[in-house]
Amino acid sequence: MASSTQPDRFGFLHIDLNSFFASVEQQIHPEYRGRPLAVVPTMADTTCCIAASYEAKDLGIKTGTQVGEAKRICPDIVLIEGDHEEYAKYSKAIADAVELCCPVAHTPSIDEMVCELIGREREPPRARQIALEIKQAIYRDVGVALRCSIGMAPNRYLAKIASDMQKPDGLIGLLPSQLPRAIAHLELRDLPGVGARTEVRLNAKGITTMEQLLALDRTGMHGLFNSVWGDRMYHWLRGAESGDDGAPVASGVQKSLGHSHVMAPEHRSQDGAWAVAHKLLHKAAMRLRMEKFYAGSMGVAIRYQLTREQASRVSAKKHFSGIKHSGWGMEARFRDCQDTLSLLEVLRGVWKQRPQGAEFERPFFVGVTLRDLIPASEHQDSLFGDVNNRGELSATMDKLNLKYGHTTLHFAGMLPARESAPTRIAFTQIPVQYGVDYM
Repeated sequence: MASSTQPDRFGFLHIDLNSFFASVEQQIHPEYRGRPLAVVPTMADTTCCIAASYEAKDLGIKTGTQVGEAKRICPDIVLIEGDHEEYAKYSKAIADAVELCCPVAHTPSIDEMVCELIGREREPPRARQIALEIKQAIYRDVGVALRCSIGMAPNRYLAKIASDMQKPDGLIGLLPSQLPRAIAHLELRDLPGVGARTEVRLNAKGITTMEQLLALDRTGMHGLFNSVWGDRMYHWLRGAESGDDGAPVASGVQKSLGHSHVMAPEHRSQDGAWAVAHKLLHKAAMRLRMEKFYAGSMGVAIRYQLTREQASRVSAKKHFSGIKHSGWGMEARFRDCQDTLSLLEVLRGVWKQRPQGAEFERPFFVGVTLRDLIPASEHQDSLFGDVNNRGELSATMDKLNLKYGHTTLHFAGMLPARESAPTRIAFTQIPVQYGVDYM
């Protein structure tokens, strides 16, 4: 039960943009409003929808539905190849509109924003007024096709939960006096951080409903998760503003950056995969310098498409596109650096160690991640300096690429994939504009 000393106040607003990619497309194309629409990565029946309009959702088409199945359900569905730079622009415009009403304190993803309330803003009538002003600002200043659901709660965790409780265009508030009974009807999977695997583990420990979870005391919650996460969740679900109790909180310093890409059929070869990997590194290295970091390690991941016969002989996994595959990955450590040429040498060394054989001839996915990041201010220069002026070379490349586009000047190895691997929005990486491009 909520503490009797806890005032009925809201601390946070969580803004969740409804069917964001699909709504942006309906804003850009008025003729698609009111029609079932899905955003796809490529125009192929074997791939999956990455977003669906509410008209499509009403028919059972959602994120992850295979395009061929979506066409079967709705032959007239509008399919649009995603334009991630456009989505990044709209996200920025929405954040600017929200800022007119209340400062944005956190941006968890491209379609989510969090506002922290202070002073009299925490009083329920004023918090509700701010939430309604945010909705109106988005509608008025950004687009009539764009809607959001807003959750109001004492802490960020509950505000996120509340934002998912009513869609589309919802507004739900969870006050301490209403907790935890106001969330007792939810499913375990409705809790942020509880995915399919976590749910299976909870079920194995006898927790299958929210009521059973909420019935646990703090010690029981700690034992359930076997970590301080259980303690924090115990407090969060009861409206506490902080459930850390002095436990270490994850550092806010960025630890990695990178890019990955599912390759078009024409690049699904050894040479094509190398060219794509080269481009992914080119983009990551440029971002590394723009964000003023040095990297100390690199991770490379490749997934290989398997034939039906090959898949029957090995422990094959299934990609969301339906492709059965095997995977390989490797990490290399090195003296921290940020210039493209040095990082390219590391990538080339890793690439030489990729597996060989009939089962590794059809790469379809490549990922390159720069890890162990340190701020440029903490980097220690080599005793011998930049002998080959690699830093100056990268700086010159950046200057031209910022002005004319990030693929204007590059090393020859990425030429076959120059137009491949366009900007994509990942769950943990929101594209940022550098010069004329979003990356």
